[in-house]
This record gives sequence, C-alpha cells and structure tokens, in this order.
Amino acid sequence: MDLGLKGRKAIVTGGSLGIGKAIARELAREGADVAIVSRTKDVLEAAAGELATETGRRVIAIPADVTSRTQVDGMVAQAAAQLGGLHILVNSGSPPGGSPSAVGPIENLVDEDLLHDFDVKYVGAVRCARAAIPFMKEQRWGRIINISGLNARNAGNLSGGARNTSLVHMSKTLAVQLGRFGITVNCVHPGITRTERTPRLLAARAKELGIDVAAVEKADFAPDSPRGNAICRMIDATEVAYVTAFLASDKAWAITGELVVASGGAGRSVFY
Repeated sequence: MDLGLKGRKAIVTGGSLGIGKAIARELAREGADVAIVSRTKDVLEAAAGELATETGRRVIAIPADVTSRTQVDGMVAQAAAQLGGLHILVNSGSPPGGSPSAVGPIENLVDEDLLHDFDVKYVGAVRCARAAIPFMKEQRWGRIINISGLNARNAGNLSGGARNTSLVHMSKTLAVQLGRFGITVNCVHPGITRTERTPRLLAARAKELGIDVAAVEKADFAPDSPRGNAICRMIDATEVAYVTAFLASDKAWAITGELVVASGGAGRSVFY
C-alpha cells in the first residue's frame, strides 16, 4: 500500500533511539524527509547519518530540550525551514516508565520528579504541537501522533500512568479543535517494546532469576503472566513504527482523536 508519504516533512522527538528512531526510519522509508530531535547532540547526529544512509531520504538532527518553549519553537521553525515545510509531528520524546520515585507507595513520591515527568512528556508534547500547528493549518494538512504507553491502564506508577493518560486526553481535544483544518491527532499506546536497551535489561533479569535470557522472555510474555500478551512475545519498535506511519499517512483520514494500542494483546480488560 502506498501511504502517500513521499515528499512529506516530519518531526520526530526522541528520534535518536528506541521507538522514536524506529518511527523516523519508517517514515523515511515511506518517502518522508525527517527532522529527529533529542537533547544529546552526538547520539542524535549519528542516528541522523545512519537513517539518511539507510533510507536515501533527508534526515536532519536538531538538538532541543522539549521542556523549553524557546527551544521547541526554534526547533520547529528550523525543521520547517530546512526541510521545506512541515506535515507530520510525532511526539515520542521521553524516557519510558517515568521517574523511579513515582513507582510504588505515594509516600515515596518526589514532587519534583513528578512535575519533571509531566514537563517532559505531556507539556513537552503540548509545546511541540503548539509550535507545529500553524504550519499545518497553513497547508490544511497535518498529522500529530502522540506516543504514550500502557501505564495509562495499569495502576502502580503515579507518574507514568497519569502522564500517559493525559496524552490521550490531549489527543482527543486537539482532534476536535483541528479537524476542520485538515489535521488529525491520534495517540498510540505501545506495550513493552524491544529497543536498544532490551538486551541489557533481559540479561540483568536473567542473572537475577538464575535462568537464561530466552527463558526469561518466554516466561514474561506467556498469556497468564502479569507482563504477558496474546501473541506470547515482546513487540518490536518497528511494529509501533508501522502503526505510526499509517496514522501519519494520507490513508488515515477517518481516524482522529483515537487511541491505538500496539501491545500484542496485553491485558484482558474490554474497552468499548
């Protein structure tokens, strides 16, 4: 299927590693030119060079901190100028899970960590969207995709759950505000996802349990395991990228203000 992304211009925050990098790669493979954004300049520039060589598309690195409105506004303006426009924004710019102090009893919660988590993931996404929307309105075509997470549906992580839930609300609110301008806004909940950090985490867990890595993964993703899912394996970042590329495409006009869960069927609750 031709997704109609050839020649589109995209920004992907958190684009130097993990899910963000996989999304940037897939958008470029589909013909988009992409600006990837993160705070770490050397890692970002290496990722941009790698993706450009691999896909043959223009992939540029723009270092920025999404907690700064000044930096975000400058980043979006720079991306639009260098790429020759802006059609797609993917907000994927935050570490998974949130602050360790937000997991467990409320007595352990550190206020500053909670506020920082929201400033990065939720308010950061709001800043990026606010800066990108004028470019999309001008051309009456735009796609905003917010990468959230299944912590929104699971109790236990006060910060991770709340900030992910807030992204779902923001996506619906902006979809209602922006649909008349030809802009769709959606949210994606990835499940536990294989990225560059996964081998290290699995190795540590295997050592802790005294079993090999393959056994850890098999046990963790069995359907009856707390971390398990219906397909009995961890999803890959590329699979989240496929979903995101479709939502960013010219084929996805009918989908806006919605939440798409890419988890391999994790959980047994019925949402309607």
